[in-house]
Amino acid sequence: MKTISNQKTDSSIYLVTGAAGFLGGTVCRQLVARGDRVRAFVLPGDKAEQYVPVQAEICEGDLTDPVSLERFFDVEPDVTINVIHCASIVTVNPDYSQKVMDVNVGGTQNIIERCLKAETFGKLVYVSSTGAIPELPKGQKITEVDQFEPEKTPDRVRGCYSQSKALATQAVLDAVHVKGLNACVVHPSGIMGPEDYAMGETTGTMVKIINGEMPMGIDGTFNLCDVRDLAAGCIAAVDKGRKGECYILGNKEVRFKDFAKLVAEEAECKAPRLFLPCGVANFVAGITEKKAKKTGEKPLLTTFSIYNLARNNDFDSSKAQRELGYHTRSYRETMHDEIAWLKATGKIGAVRV
Repeated sequence: MKTISNQKTDSSIYLVTGAAGFLGGTVCRQLVARGDRVRAFVLPGDKAEQYVPVQAEICEGDLTDPVSLERFFDVEPDVTINVIHCASIVTVNPDYSQKVMDVNVGGTQNIIERCLKAETFGKLVYVSSTGAIPELPKGQKITEVDQFEPEKTPDRVRGCYSQSKALATQAVLDAVHVKGLNACVVHPSGIMGPEDYAMGETTGTMVKIINGEMPMGIDGTFNLCDVRDLAAGCIAAVDKGRKGECYILGNKEVRFKDFAKLVAEEAECKAPRLFLPCGVANFVAGITEKKAKKTGEKPLLTTFSIYNLARNNDFDSSKAQRELGYHTRSYRETMHDEIAWLKATGKIGAVRV
């Protein structure tokens, strides 16, 4: 493998996986806006392909299909290849899934192999997750680690998704230390912001609050970042990230109460009046899960979703701030822009609720 400078040149290309997703699409738009050549990797028939910027080259394929990855990495001689690997299967179901492992771990290993074979390889940035980092007790800030062994810390890296991201992160770091791969890792926390065409979990929660469909919430916390700031952090990792290093891209921990209040103020609607303590909500979730098993219906609450609200969500992004120039805008600014986008696209009404 010939590794060359990852600095922006006229003869470089950015290969972005998950380019039809919320984060990947925003990464593509920001790269195009600054004049970079972009190739977007999307699943065949993905309807979200329409949201990839027209200036990007589209390459259809699957992370688990090495042949399609060969096409993705096929560039002209002397063109520097920089890869931002955003693609993964995200699930809130904590149970083991072979498909999640095949895509998130196996797919990442396939990306690593293609990077190692590339004649003019520049840099790989792997987009992991804060969920891959072992949780610390409340009151302690969670910082970067350099070893990911979820099988040894199942009580601190919970759920199939987080465990798959931990294993994939370790695969990237192993390739750095053993095979000399020029790569670094970013760990985004939760994601929100405008242009969420897939209407993800956070956007869906906001819409429910705005439409008056959430009379009750859970008194827990989470950590969310503006997708535009996360995308900028991913790109900065290509430009400035140190080989073999990990960078947390997080924000301030926020209580759901305060989040809902901000939504209500920005959307001029009513906030939920009641917020259950996490302990009570966990008890209720246990009952709903038992009923769901009998009926085959999806439970309204799950103990895993309550765990994610009750856990320590205080992540330290100071390393990314120092080394990458990473920064986050306020929750209010993000919410203002996302609500404006929801109204402009007709996903919510423009009238006061």
